[in-house]
Amino acid sequence: MLRRLPFAVAAIAVALLAAACSSQNVSPTQPVLGGASPGASGTACQTAPDPGNLPAWQPPATTPPIVPFIIANVGELTCGQNRFLFSFLDPQNNVLAKPDMKASVAIYDLARDPTKPISTVDGTFVWAIQDVRGEYISNVTFPEAGVYGFEFTVTPANGAASQIRATFSVDPSSPTVHVGQQAPAIKTPTAADPAGIAQISTDPSPDPAFYRVSEDQALAKHDPFVLIFATPKFCTSAQCGPTLDRLKPYAAQYPTVDFIHVEPYELQFANGQLQAVLDENGQLISNQYTNAWGLTGEPWVFVVDRTGKVTASFEVIFSDAEMTAALDAVK
Repeated sequence: MLRRLPFAVAAIAVALLAAACSSQNVSPTQPVLGGASPGASGTACQTAPDPGNLPAWQPPATTPPIVPFIIANVGELTCGQNRFLFSFLDPQNNVLAKPDMKASVAIYDLARDPTKPISTVDGTFVWAIQDVRGEYISNVTFPEAGVYGFEFTVTPANGAASQIRATFSVDPSSPTVHVGQQAPAIKTPTAADPAGIAQISTDPSPDPAFYRVSEDQALAKHDPFVLIFATPKFCTSAQCGPTLDRLKPYAAQYPTVDFIHVEPYELQFANGQLQAVLDENGQLISNQYTNAWGLTGEPWVFVVDRTGKVTASFEVIFSDAEMTAALDAVK
């Protein structure tokens, strides 16, 4: 099921994220075709022709015992380098990914050669929510836009390996600010005390350090910073709170780096609490900060260096190794 919000949040399988955010559910071997978005990198991206009806990549007659689940909004998988997230469900939408389950994926450019993979990568397991939901992270490169095939190889602990196929689309570009670009300067909300923080953040246990500096101030001072788009109260999944909480210990470990939390939706403070501003369809509305960064979902974390260049981008979740490496590079 795919539910498009004004902020372009795509819903995942209900059992995985309880009406999740920043993802799309991909049925085995069923194409997911996304439209092209304005070029973010400014460089041309070739689009492969339609591969047509490929018998070896058609959906199975019955739902397999393991269903691959690609975690990416429409338009977020593009030609070039990508940070690729995926997981696995059973037919009842229960999460199967575990630390002792190994996973790799062979990637096929279906328009060029549907029989030979262009690359094979291993997935690194990470808990999205500790002991509750697991996902795999890999880094992949797509040489062009078009329809691709993934052949997942899954090996449970003390079990036999099995293979599952899925197809999906890679777009020419993404609207989101990407690694290597300059961060847009935006005056994000700040507060000096708990009463003020309560009017700009839905975090029930906020770290004051995350609200001391606005994003444009960090850029002007040439401070490295981490920008976190997350809304613990209104997130369409359970992921925003855990992602924000996982960043709090890093603020103490990296005192030369500014940590800036921003709510991604239009909110108003009324009756002693922040409340969502909804559109005529009862949907959340993206605010000026998320629009400036071109986000298609939340939570999202960016790392920016002293020159204002984006050096790391983490959609949904990150591993400790990824975040540590990103902060070590800019501190």
